[in-house]
Amino acid sequence: MKSQSLQEMVKSIFIDETIKEQFMANPDSVMSRYNLTENERAAVINTSSRYGLATSDSPALAVGIEAILYWL
Repeated sequence: MKSQSLQEMVKSIFIDETIKEQFMANPDSVMSRYNLTENERAAVINTSSRYGLATSDSPALAVGIEAILYWL
């Protein structure tokens, strides 16, 4: 699920505040600009609805990541 289109879309959302706001208001509108597969679209919607636009220091993302034994 690491297509160039998906990477470009994610990059644009995090770089451009206008695109980020558009995505938050209407994800389908932003996703339609990129050549995403149905699986990629579903993954974006699922992740976005579950965590919001999570950044690396986001509490929502931290809560969503479960500890793995080898981390300890």
